Amino acid sequence: MITMEMSLRGFNCFNAYSLNEAREILKKEKIHYILLDINLPDGNGYELINELKNSDERIFVLTGEEDPKFREQTYQKGVIDFIVKDLNFAHKIPQVIMNIEQLEKNKQSTVLIVSESKDVKTYLGKLLKNRFYNIITTENEENVVELVQKHLVDLIIFDQTTESIDAIEFMQNHSYISTKNKISVILLSDSFEASTIRDGMKSGIVEFITQPIVAEELVLKVDLWIDYKRKNDELLCSVRLLQEYKDTVDESSIVSKTDRFGIITYVNKSFCEISGYSEDELIGKNHNILRHPEMPKETFKDMWHTIKKLKKSWRGKVKNRKKDGGFYWVDALIKPIINADGEIEEYIALRHDITEEEEVKKYFKDKLKGSQLDLAHSIKLSQEYENATDKFTAILKTDTDNIITYANDNFCKLSGYSLNELIGINCQSLRDEKHIKEGDCKKLQEILAKGKHKAILFTNIAKDGSAYYLDTIVYPIKNAEGIIKEHLHLMHDITELTNMHKEIEDTQKEIVYKMGEIGESRSQETGYHVKRVAEYSKLLASLYGLSDEEAETIFIVSPMHDIGKVAISDAILKKPGKLTEEEFDIMKSHSEIGYSVLKVSERKLLNAAAVVAHEHHEKWDGGGYPRGLKGEDIHIFGRITAIADVFDALGSDRVYKKAWDDEKIFNLFKEQSGKHFDPVLVKLFLENKEKFIDIRNKYKESI
Repeated sequence: MITMEMSLRGFNCFNAYSLNEAREILKKEKIHYILLDINLPDGNGYELINELKNSDERIFVLTGEEDPKFREQTYQKGVIDFIVKDLNFAHKIPQVIMNIEQLEKNKQSTVLIVSESKDVKTYLGKLLKNRFYNIITTENEENVVELVQKHLVDLIIFDQTTESIDAIEFMQNHSYISTKNKISVILLSDSFEASTIRDGMKSGIVEFITQPIVAEELVLKVDLWIDYKRKNDELLCSVRLLQEYKDTVDESSIVSKTDRFGIITYVNKSFCEISGYSEDELIGKNHNILRHPEMPKETFKDMWHTIKKLKKSWRGKVKNRKKDGGFYWVDALIKPIINADGEIEEYIALRHDITEEEEVKKYFKDKLKGSQLDLAHSIKLSQEYENATDKFTAILKTDTDNIITYANDNFCKLSGYSLNELIGINCQSLRDEKHIKEGDCKKLQEILAKGKHKAILFTNIAKDGSAYYLDTIVYPIKNAEGIIKEHLHLMHDITELTNMHKEIEDTQKEIVYKMGEIGESRSQETGYHVKRVAEYSKLLASLYGLSDEEAETIFIVSPMHDIGKVAISDAILKKPGKLTEEEFDIMKSHSEIGYSVLKVSERKLLNAAAVVAHEHHEKWDGGGYPRGLKGEDIHIFGRITAIADVFDALGSDRVYKKAWDDEKIFNLFKEQSGKHFDPVLVKLFLENKEKFIDIRNKYKESI
């Protein structure tokens, strides 16, 4: 069973059925990790542990024992972890794989131990080196600042069993260690007063462990806070990456933002350079300051109808007026930014300069229109105009049945097909399936049949299977009798701009999900909790009738429902028993904390996440917190996440309870329909409970 599971994950596995077989394999092969049974035909597994105590192999013990003393001995002998062989054994194998991945990551992490006791430093050093941590030690806190500056320290353990070390005073005087350097601090002592814990937490200490040390507790807490810092570092990297994407867009495009009334709130350097205005001259002005008198009013009516009424992106070519009275042409993409309530917050516009292209077209049009030259000369000019357009644009010609009759070199390069491969095929075969499913091609045919042209953004699939994006205008071409004979497709490649926009959106989603993971990683009790809550929420949103976009939004942001818990102390968050009234009040504050952190963002996803964090503990009858909202005054995202969160919590083991069976869970939802939960959502949930159970089984915990 173990071999099959680990081989599928890429591990090279060897099997031994006795101590002697194991010794033979160890002589011949380079082994990194051992899963060792204690009871073997020719001896006890501890014999092998003792033989390997100074070697590089890391050992996981397979046992039927659950005795706490046995567990402590296991850790003290240098064993990584033990796996109890019970009925759930098969589900524990993936946890071993996760532990190995964690151990490999530990090689990049450093722990500083501060203690006057040589025995404590030796004991802790051996325990943590066995988990591949880099260990540095010192006898007093005076050296801590120097060591933190010299080494990339991820966690500090202060041993305060002697009066000469005062970790709390040290942290109060060097608060930047926890606030700026984001280094977690663990304090060891013989005992702790309540005031000590209070002052310690305020100074930046995150864990308090009493002597004598329980090896398993220490290891788990060190792993937890190292992993917390690692995820936090990943989040910061993602934020920096998002900034890099923004800077890239700023450098490669002409960018502006306006509020929902069209007042300019941001312009980049390229916008100022092409328009001739300074940033100060533009900010606070209406965007029509740039409107050129030659632009038809219908263009702007269509633009405002699309972005304001339909709340969709608008693409088109616009002629703008410069400060000095000149002009420039841009190919523009204007996108409305929608908040969690479905209201427009602002508009962002990305443009690129197409002045030269438009001027070439105009030059040849004017030459042809006003020329008094003979027919031969006019034909020559027409050919020159076509050649100039051909250099700037990808061009297709199709008959009225969509069959391709011509493609220029630009289109062949974009599509990856040769001209011979394109001639005679239906142009619909080049389109992404979504255009066929949504009827875009059919609608285009109907418009062209009426003699009207149409602008559309097409996603095409190249010969190699990759997608490319074309800003397209299709014209119906008529003969002298006014009969439509063919269609002309003029296309501008915007693949790079579209992919960059998608990367920015994907990075935002990744940041939101990682923030949700950080909120949940405080307890390490539900590794797949945020994933399941996201899947439950999306399913319930779809069943309720929300749009695909809204369902996708709640899928992305629901993992952040408990982000505020990062500010709740572990003494409360992980308390196995019932919380006191004062402790519960502190616990409830996580909703307000999460909301306060997220509400200041201008991003649609983070605004939606703020709503979820704020309202997922509100109750239908008004008995929830933090504001006691009632009924539909609670945002639908909050009502959905409440059901998803409670369903997963009840069906999962926590430090303070065992998982409930399904019958008990579903009975509770029936009883709380119209009390705790939205009755319509509960009905949908219960009618489709098998689908929710399928999700739970798909993302079941590994331990």
